[in-house]
Amino acid sequence: MSYVPEVNDYVKWKEHIEGWVYFKDNQYITIEMSVRPKPLEDYQNSSIHRNQRVLAVCYKNQWKELEYVKSRKSIYEEEKNCLEIVGEGTGRESEQG
Repeated sequence: MSYVPEVNDYVKWKEHIEGWVYFKDNQYITIEMSVRPKPLEDYQNSSIHRNQRVLAVCYKNQWKELEYVKSRKSIYEEEKNCLEIVGEGTGRESEQG
């Protein structure tokens, strides 16, 4: 049986796409290629998400092209995960209750 990707697997696809499987559906996955903090102005306009992500879509018929590298238990397992080094919050999170 060929490799079936799961969320939190690190994969390589093609020559220049690699990253963590961010989302999985029956028909496709997304591969998180980069994460960076939103500029403050963007965060103030839409505070739902704190970071900007670049995701590649890989459809089920392309999964055979993926190379599995490793897995992690959660996004918080990485020592230098961008989500942990974003910086101080604006304080608005607690105001939303």
